[in-house]
Amino acid sequence: MEPLIVLVVVTLAILGAGAAGVSRLRSWPVALRGGLAAMFVLTGVVHFVWMREDLISMVPPALPYPGLIVTITGILELAGAVGLLWRPTVLWAAGGLTVLLIVMFPANIYIALEGLTTNPADALVPRTIMQLVFLTATIAVLASDIRRRSSQQPPTAQDRKIK
Repeated sequence: MEPLIVLVVVTLAILGAGAAGVSRLRSWPVALRGGLAAMFVLTGVVHFVWMREDLISMVPPALPYPGLIVTITGILELAGAVGLLWRPTVLWAAGGLTVLLIVMFPANIYIALEGLTTNPADALVPRTIMQLVFLTATIAVLASDIRRRSSQQPPTAQDRKIK
């Protein structure tokens, strides 16, 4: 539940700063990128401290080296968070985090089916809903960046011939 709270609070805080006059923070894609970055910093850090053992236990036993998997996914989440904040890498970061959310979802199913959840928010339905929110947010950032890039493309040789 904490990642969802961080995503919402930080996104709203950035939108509030934009409404208060910080012009660079006015657009929803910028606010959502900031909220996602904060969320992925939180989730990335817990791969190394606080919940590391819990995350390792979430890795299905069919996968080898669960500690290494948790380390790699933590590094990818932290790298994605940084990538969301630097405009040239937003496309790659949002795309990579989208794929990462999809790839890691089976761990949520595994812990729910094996009865490893102790918190009601970790049950399959609430966790699936939260994952869908996170996935929707990364896809929205990805789509926004693709639109921004396509509207900034220089004219091609064909475009110049038409004029």
